[in-house]
Amino acid sequence: MSSKQFDVVVIGGGPGGYIAAIRAAQLGFNTACIDEWKNAAGGPAPGGTCTNVGCIPSKALLQSSEHFDHAAHHFGDHGISLADLKIDVAKMVGRKDAVVKQNNDGILYLFKKNKVSFFHGRGSFVAAKDGGYEVAVAGAANETLVAKQVIVATGSSARALPGAPFDEEHILSNDGALRIPSVPQKLGVIGSGVIGLEMGSVWRRLGAQVTILEAMPAFLGAADEAVAKEAAKVFKKQGLDIQLGVKISGVEKTADGVTVKYADAKGAEQVLACDRLIVSIGRVPNTTGLNAEAVGLKLDERGAIVVDAECRTNLPGVWAVGDVVRGPMLAHKAEEEGVAVAERIAGQHGHVNFDTIPWVIYTSPEIAWVGKTEQQLKAEGRAYKAGQFPFLANGRARALGDTTGFVKMLADAQTDEILGVHIIGPFASELIAEAVVAMEFKASSEDIARICHAHPSLSEATKEAALAVDKRTLNF
Repeated sequence: MSSKQFDVVVIGGGPGGYIAAIRAAQLGFNTACIDEWKNAAGGPAPGGTCTNVGCIPSKALLQSSEHFDHAAHHFGDHGISLADLKIDVAKMVGRKDAVVKQNNDGILYLFKKNKVSFFHGRGSFVAAKDGGYEVAVAGAANETLVAKQVIVATGSSARALPGAPFDEEHILSNDGALRIPSVPQKLGVIGSGVIGLEMGSVWRRLGAQVTILEAMPAFLGAADEAVAKEAAKVFKKQGLDIQLGVKISGVEKTADGVTVKYADAKGAEQVLACDRLIVSIGRVPNTTGLNAEAVGLKLDERGAIVVDAECRTNLPGVWAVGDVVRGPMLAHKAEEEGVAVAERIAGQHGHVNFDTIPWVIYTSPEIAWVGKTEQQLKAEGRAYKAGQFPFLANGRARALGDTTGFVKMLADAQTDEILGVHIIGPFASELIAEAVVAMEFKASSEDIARICHAHPSLSEATKEAALAVDKRTLNF
């Protein structure tokens, strides 16, 4: 069987992989991308976890459930009345699937437009060959590719609880959580991270009684403490039962669903009986089946590929990006690394700044942040100034009918350089971009304060937070 020759082969078609392949092709390399995701019909579904069972479908369900929640609880404030409000879960899930397919097809179109050769199947190393590497494609037709440069972007998978494997019917990963066919009466969630909170919010809005069990003693420990406290207060008011400091002792499937045995924060034994259980306790790098040992590719104790600051592995010409390497498991981080690696292969200077990667949780209210938290600055002993402004005092937020939360800004006490921005409130996912740009250009809080923001707009809260850093306000 003859081998097909390429300059660059990308293993994995998620955000890191497909972006890397497209950028490499744009830079003049003969490029191939291998991806094994399948749609319901067995056809190709590039986009990885993000497009198929992560970012995109979860946002689709969050949007649908938010519409339902607004209709049930907020339309009356606008003089809009509805009779016999109901949710068609099958149609909601069908819309989510259509959104996913549009994204899958969009990636295939971009491959064609940029002359990226796409191979549908599982990619794995075979051997080093002629200063490059042989990569096998196991699919409908088995093929072998050869390339001087290989980019591994195989992503990650949901971590299961020991002794409680996912069946995606009663014990669910993010995949099964996106395919629940009807609103469960009682939904259990283990883990209060991004996936747990977002999926818990979806089904809570639609009428499920949701209990979230979290092992850590603090809620949203990665977020700024002020934001975490506000979020906990709001989520509790919404009806999410969040229990912290728990220790799971057993998970058992029953005729009626799932039973979780655990000790609460005080050590008392408790039992949670639920119809379905979402397990969201982190993710593990996808390196099983990559055949890394065939070429001597170095992995760490977690199974992640070991890379340097520029995503180079221990092998010449082999790179790795995204969830399969160190750093935050975020789609946009993977994209930035994918572009950077393609540019480095071309002899350019790819850029990824971990200090300005934004984090977003798409709950209601949304939560977003970039840079240092106040507790991190205190731990470092760094002198800082803080400014905070509530959406309650923002005219656009009042008009929207959502005045929950605030914008908080942290700046260096001497230089006024922005060190961190933390937002909880409406459209935080969009508002955080201004802070990312500002921090990337080493802006001061005064720079933000002096920029003209449209009125009325939610972004005025960012300007007000910047003004508050120096204890002054325009008080819109």
